[in-house]
Amino acid sequence: MRNLLMTISYDGTAYFGFQTQPGGNTVQDRLEDAIRQLTGEEVKIHGSGRTDAGVHARRQTFHFVTSSQIPVERWRHALNGRLPSDIRITDVVEVPLEFHSRRSAKRKTYRYSINGNRVFDVFNYPYQLHHPGALNIEAMHEGLAHLIGTHDYTSFASRHSTKQSHVRTIYEAWIEVEKGTGAGSHEQGIIHIYLTGNGFLQHMVRIIVGTLLQVGEGKRRPDDMKTILEAKDRSKAGPTAESKGLMLWEVEYADLSIS
Repeated sequence: MRNLLMTISYDGTAYFGFQTQPGGNTVQDRLEDAIRQLTGEEVKIHGSGRTDAGVHARRQTFHFVTSSQIPVERWRHALNGRLPSDIRITDVVEVPLEFHSRRSAKRKTYRYSINGNRVFDVFNYPYQLHHPGALNIEAMHEGLAHLIGTHDYTSFASRHSTKQSHVRTIYEAWIEVEKGTGAGSHEQGIIHIYLTGNGFLQHMVRIIVGTLLQVGEGKRRPDDMKTILEAKDRSKAGPTAESKGLMLWEVEYADLSIS
C-alpha cells in the first residue's frame, strides 16, 4: 500500500464545499470519482481541512492510501484529464503511511480579498468581495493585531461549530493592498487580508473579516476586536463575510518539500 499526498487548486464557485455531503457536488466527490475512473478503487480521501460552499483554494492538500502502482509522476496528468476544469492537481508526492494531511499540517494560511474600487472587476468578481465604500485600512491593521496569539475564538466561530475546543493559535495576520487597479486616484485598490494559524474554526476567517470591515467603516474601534475576542460570544462579533472572497492560500508541513 502507498500513501499519496496531493496538492490541488480549485474554484469553489460551483461546489457545496470541499468535503462530501449528502447532496453531493463537492470537490471531494469529483476527486474520488476521478481516482475511481483511473484505478477502479473506491477510496476515501482526507483533506487538510474543509472549505465551505463557494470558497476557493490555491494550495489545498489531501491524502489517500492506494494499492495502485502507477508511478508518482504520472498521477497529476492522469487525474487532471478526468477532473472538471475548475479543479487542478498541481503536485503529487508519496509520504509515509502514518502521514495525515490534516493532523500532520503545521500551519495554514487563508487569504480574503476585497475589491475597494468604485466598480468591481468583472473578471475577478467571483473571487473578491466588492466594497466600494471608504475603509480605514490602518484601523483594520490595528484591530487585526488583537487576534494574534493563542485564544478561545468562540466569538468568531459559527454557532453551528461542532468542535469541542475553540482554542486556536494565529501566528501571523496582516493586510496587503494592491494599488493602481482602479480607474482613478480615489480608488482603494484590492485589499487582501491574510491569516496564518495552526487551524481555523467554521466560518472563523469570514467572521473576522466581517467584523474588521465594520472597524474599517468606523462602526467599531480597533480595540473592540480584543473585547469581542474576550467575550467568547458569537453575537458580539460582526456578520459573516461572503464566501467568494475567501481562499485557502497554503498548507505547510514540517520536513516535507512540496513544490
